[in-house]
Amino acid sequence: QVQLVESGGGLVQPGGSLRLSCAASGSIFSISDMGWYRQAPGKPRELVAAITRGGNKNYASTVKGRFTISIDNAKNTAYLQMNSLKPEDTAVYYCLAAGAYWGQGNQVTVSS
Repeated sequence: QVQLVESGGGLVQPGGSLRLSCAASGSIFSISDMGWYRQAPGKPRELVAAITRGGNKNYASTVKGRFTISIDNAKNTAYLQMNSLKPEDTAVYYCLAAGAYWGQGNQVTVSS
């Protein structure tokens, strides 16, 4: 079993920045990759960014150049640095580990 605890969401103005964290505990040896997804009201959950332990990264076209995913293997924590935020980035953000374990979700609201 893997437990994920997210932190770092909140309210930010357009153009602002936030950093999300996702700390993993439990059977962390089983985690080969981590990702961030988001779900806006009335829309399906979508991939935002993903990273493997080897450092390979993948981004949704809508966030490429604005968001950066990283992982600290020593802390078993993944991060999502979000810059130049737009109102359309408003959603609940979830981290996913090993394609099977979800975090609790973290609201990100971009509004003036």
